[in-house]
Amino acid sequence: MRTTVTIDDDVAAELQAEMRRQRSGNFSQILNDVLRRGLLVRRELASSKPFRVRARRMGQMQGPNYDKVGELVEHLEGTEHK
Repeated sequence: MRTTVTIDDDVAAELQAEMRRQRSGNFSQILNDVLRRGLLVRRELASSKPFRVRARRMGQMQGPNYDKVGELVEHLEGTEHK
């Protein structure tokens, strides 16, 4: 199929660089290869299961409460620290 598309300058530069790296094919072949790869990745991402995190209870933390400085100092230095 022949069609006319407008390609942004940065995209065209990347395609030209890809042509130089591969040293084979023409602009249309490179463009088709890049589009195929991009569409394949999109399909693979759409068909994959989303990552889910399962929360678990860890119980109450043992030891001093680090949010309460006074309790922490008392735990470390004893009740006579003042």
